[in-house]
Amino acid sequence: MESTSQVKPAPKLFPLIVERLRVKHYSKRTEEAYIQWIKRYILFHSKRHPREMGATEVEAFLNHLAVEKKVSASTQNQAKSALFFLYDVVLEQALPALENVTKIKVQKKLPVVLSKQEVQAILSSLDGTAWLIVSLLYGSGLRVMECLRLRVVDIDFARLEIFVRDTNGHKNRITLLPASLVEPLKMHLQNVQALHNEDLSKGFGKVWMPPELAKKYPDAGKDWQWQYVFPSSRLSVEQQSGLVHRHHADEKPIQRAVKKVVTQAGIKKMVTPNAFRDSFATHLLEGGQEIKTVQQLMGHANESTTRLYTKVVNTGGRGVASPLDVI
Repeated sequence: MESTSQVKPAPKLFPLIVERLRVKHYSKRTEEAYIQWIKRYILFHSKRHPREMGATEVEAFLNHLAVEKKVSASTQNQAKSALFFLYDVVLEQALPALENVTKIKVQKKLPVVLSKQEVQAILSSLDGTAWLIVSLLYGSGLRVMECLRLRVVDIDFARLEIFVRDTNGHKNRITLLPASLVEPLKMHLQNVQALHNEDLSKGFGKVWMPPELAKKYPDAGKDWQWQYVFPSSRLSVEQQSGLVHRHHADEKPIQRAVKKVVTQAGIKKMVTPNAFRDSFATHLLEGGQEIKTVQQLMGHANESTTRLYTKVVNTGGRGVASPLDVI
């Protein structure tokens, strides 16, 4: 007797990739980057299905990026991570060690550092939430996404501390909260809490929670303490679950605001929001703080990363004052 059961068709590749990325709780930014790299890999090999390819084709693509496209080491590493995810997690065809990939030499660039006068000029031209965010970047040494991902519970006003959560949960750290930002931040949180209460009254008010916390505390997503300090101005729907959340604010408006005031101030430097974090470290070292302390506040795994700031401390290309200036 013939079986009436039918073999289910294999799921389409890209919906499967998205599903696995979200099950693993990768960020939206990483999801978008991985999808683009996988598409470029497939197009590079004339639209062949990845199942028909393997280590040889992956090596060829990564070498193409290094030799012909001359991408940076970090860009090549991101492409490599995307393809390892594709084969190891999605297709369940583990790749062997890639021994024939052209490795790109990592070039450590000196950070863009603002003078204290330049920082003051920029901050004086900002207002509202943009001013508060940039003040925290400079005053606490936060990366822009670290700042935007802060939860209410992460702010300790009594101890003047900020708990910085690593997205992977492996490199959490504590940095300082400037005393001058206590009152502005408290006033800002009053407005955020009013918005949260409004969301709750409409049946919303839940934020995304790290998987381990969501499992342990299923209703914590609606608690005030877990709300984002800098929430988005609009609600969004999580594609996987269909739940309505208020995510954290986007970094693009901050980037645009900084670019605008830097141009208006006539500052001839390639200033991004993260330049304020670099200035935080440099100015602490200039003020005599020990490098180990600065390393901990910045969350650097290696002291050598922090030492890079000593190359731009004080004046001159090598941090040396000209003898002409001291006579």
